[in-house]
Amino acid sequence: MSADGWSSVLVLGGIRSGKSAFAEALVAGAASVRYVATAVGGEEDPEWRARIETHQRRRPQSWTTEETGADPARLAALLTEAKPDDTLLVDDLGGWVAALLDPARQPNDDLATVTALADAVRSCAARVVLVSPEVGLSLVPTTPVGRAFADALGTANQALAGACDRVAFVVAGRPTWLKTGPDDPAVVSDLAAENSESRPAEEPAPTVDAVAMHDAMTAATPATGTPVVAARPVAAGEPATAEPVSAGDAVAAHRARAAAAGTGALHAPTVMLPLVAGGAVIEAGMDLPLPDSDAGPDARDRLAGVDLPGAGIGALLEAVEFAAATQSTVTPRTWGPVRVLLIAGRHAGGSAAGADAGDADRRAAEAEAGTGALARLAATADADIVVVRTPAAGAMEDGPVLDAEGVDAALRQGWALVDAAAEDGRDAVVLASCGVGTEAAATAVLAATTGAEPVAILPRVLVPGGFYDDAAWMARCAAVRDAMHRIRQEPRGAKDVLAQLGGADLAVATGVLLGAAARRLPVLLDGPLGIAAGLVARDIASQARHWCLLPDAGTLALVRQGADVLGLNPVVQLGLDLGEGANALAVLPLLRSAIALAGALPVHPALLAGHGDAGLTAEEPGDDEGQDFTEPEPHGPGPASA
Repeated sequence: MSADGWSSVLVLGGIRSGKSAFAEALVAGAASVRYVATAVGGEEDPEWRARIETHQRRRPQSWTTEETGADPARLAALLTEAKPDDTLLVDDLGGWVAALLDPARQPNDDLATVTALADAVRSCAARVVLVSPEVGLSLVPTTPVGRAFADALGTANQALAGACDRVAFVVAGRPTWLKTGPDDPAVVSDLAAENSESRPAEEPAPTVDAVAMHDAMTAATPATGTPVVAARPVAAGEPATAEPVSAGDAVAAHRARAAAAGTGALHAPTVMLPLVAGGAVIEAGMDLPLPDSDAGPDARDRLAGVDLPGAGIGALLEAVEFAAATQSTVTPRTWGPVRVLLIAGRHAGGSAAGADAGDADRRAAEAEAGTGALARLAATADADIVVVRTPAAGAMEDGPVLDAEGVDAALRQGWALVDAAAEDGRDAVVLASCGVGTEAAATAVLAATTGAEPVAILPRVLVPGGFYDDAAWMARCAAVRDAMHRIRQEPRGAKDVLAQLGGADLAVATGVLLGAAARRLPVLLDGPLGIAAGLVARDIASQARHWCLLPDAGTLALVRQGADVLGLNPVVQLGLDLGEGANALAVLPLLRSAIALAGALPVHPALLAGHGDAGLTAEEPGDDEGQDFTEPEPHGPGPASA
């Protein structure tokens, strides 16, 4: 088991339950992932093959793919060969069992193969996340081959649940942890005996107040993962009321539970978050909503039959699918008014080499006054601009740029900015910056979180007149290098990175992304600030990045490399480098046009003959929601052509 508490996780769930998206979120923090595809068949099924290719395109480029469909025993070999620094995502065991039951491989000792796989998981040196469908909750299959598949998959799930450190069950996109630590038979036996003898059968169960219930649902002992119930029994007829809890006490209690359970996302509460002074406690492992994983792929499939004059809308399909997922509909509506959050931060030291602070202030003032390039684009894109001036950050090469209290305050400020945008009726947020030294801070954050080489991604320093100041660029490189050397022994948690390198502007931007996910509000990222904030927000709540869209990556390597780690594909490749949110605003009308077409166009008349409208416009049942990132689930046991 790794230092932060887990080496292997089994994620269970039904068809389109969200299990694969949840599993993908668990490995989102890895620099690279070995994705193990288990699906078989599809060579003679163009639609099935198209689905597989679509899912392949959605994986980050930093991932590598291994296929085991042709040889189920290969999966155990991959686990055995894996190195300690590897991260493997196996999706899913339904395909693996289907390949195992292939008639061409019979007779075969399937139970021995399952046992070998469980042993390989126990001894695997790498981190492993396995996804498996749960079919045992449905009716018993009426065919012999269906019963064989259900029995074999149930046997495999039980064996791997015993072998894995953690087991999660996902229903309707909501994860519940069934197992949060290694099995301890003695503890399980003692708990069973205690539960059966502690209260007579006729005695009613005591009720608990809301605070105690939350503690019971979220707290776990680090040794066994057994729920800790600290409830106050309520006498008959007494109302179940909670004792007053101050905001400070609630924050302290939440942090104590998180510390007791470990710092990894797998140990953090996933049921609910305590509300403190109108907002959630912003800690690592927050459980925020995910977009509708069915609506996006269904909207893409629907476009194949709509009345378009040409072959399709090309790369703009990315925006349509994103809008459909965030709106939970296969016919998305175009975005109405949007808000540009322009973060005006300032960094001291070498990060600001070559920057003109007065010019940055001038541009922020122009945006507020409704003049300048950004304001002109905003006027044509039905957008308003809010300039957010943040406290200055120290020199990263000399020491921390922000204290812990400042990080918390900035995160809450960003969250509140999104709350205000939602209350004002804005349909989306554009996140951008016009600060001083932001590019260097974003470079340091990317290097600290992904291991990227700062010299390769730090943007050059462009001065008025179209000239590059190479001396200033070298000074910024030196600042980032010295900062990385300074924190080489420091923790790399999300808040640690913000305090050591990011500063208040990046912390506010991170709070914006977290608040947007909580509000189910789409965010259009523009420039280095949004990408760096996305990397930090991912380590606090992995769901946040799924609410982000990158309209155009521009030409900066920093943006492109960070977007690839986040799994964000730029919608268009215009190569714009306008900055300050202008890239997103320039592309926004085009995105709106594509979304409007996708949501309004009917089915092509030629496809209606003999079928009726309803049969062509209904959502198509298909594979699991999480298959946006994976191979589709098998049609059943044996080859797909059977």
